Amino acid sequence: MIELEGVPELIDPVMVAAFEGWNDAGDAASTAVAHLEREWKGEVFAALDAEDYYDFQVNRPTVFMDGGVRKITWPTTRLSVVRVGGDKPRDLVLVRGIEPSMRWRSFCNELLGFAHELGVELVVILGALLGDTPHTRPVPVSGVTSDPDLAERMDLEETKYEGPTGIVGVLQEACTHAGVPAVSLWAAVPHYVSQPPNPKATLALLNRLEDLLDLRIPQGELPEDARAWQVGVDQLAAEDSEVAEYVQTLEEARDTAELPEASGEAIAREFERYLRRRDGSPPPPGGHATADGSDTGPWLRDNPSGKPRPPKPPKPDASGDATGDDGDDSEE
Repeated sequence: MIELEGVPELIDPVMVAAFEGWNDAGDAASTAVAHLEREWKGEVFAALDAEDYYDFQVNRPTVFMDGGVRKITWPTTRLSVVRVGGDKPRDLVLVRGIEPSMRWRSFCNELLGFAHELGVELVVILGALLGDTPHTRPVPVSGVTSDPDLAERMDLEETKYEGPTGIVGVLQEACTHAGVPAVSLWAAVPHYVSQPPNPKATLALLNRLEDLLDLRIPQGELPEDARAWQVGVDQLAAEDSEVAEYVQTLEEARDTAELPEASGEAIAREFERYLRRRDGSPPPPGGHATADGSDTGPWLRDNPSGKPRPPKPPKPDASGDATGDDGDDSEE
């Protein structure tokens, strides 16, 4: 039985969820939810029983000292509530945890039980995958749903993905069967720089969530962190001619493919976000999924010089294009 003592009646609640693991390249999605929780001072009101869903040899508990007393933190999924102020206040139910090791259907049913009891009107699940996208360009974020009406109303794509899936895909499907509107937002993280953190991808997810829910999200230090991250990757790429050439190839492919959008909807969205921020009052203070569904490990590997470098870029095919995906086919 679900106990929600101490949780007030919520206003137009939306559940926003992210899970560490295969669905979270560069830790971009889980960091986005952690950012919301930190900026809006969310307090945890519920946690799932770790023994029901986690293999502790895969996700080990951690020991820490608290006032001279040893305590253990168990890997699990926790829920908190934050209230977003402004002209139209609303509540966000934040779900942050680790992709479960077992009993995924029961896991999703328990989360949907919380959503039902809290009167959640929409579930937004954040994810990040590895794709062939250059770090020097805006991070692609795709919004997908299984609901045709929701896709039309919120300007989303109907998911056509087929292949291996993670807890993000399973939870979205569970929402569909339960009649709960659900959306997944996927950020494409450059596969050649996949190690966390990736503040640029985190910021892109938050910007897309901001547009989707028509609210203002405080960015904190994320813009500065994103700029510092890009400068660092620029320097790393400049030290390796193969990587620099590969990045240039990705840039050319991306610029050509997105030229129409860059002159239209993308600029309009960015201008609307600028106006919203200018006019609004400041608010209170493992492997990962890839675009083709395969699994991949960290990008860094050793070489004789001791300098970390990405994997060798794919060779061009007969048409001159680099083989591989463009990172836009998100899973459901």
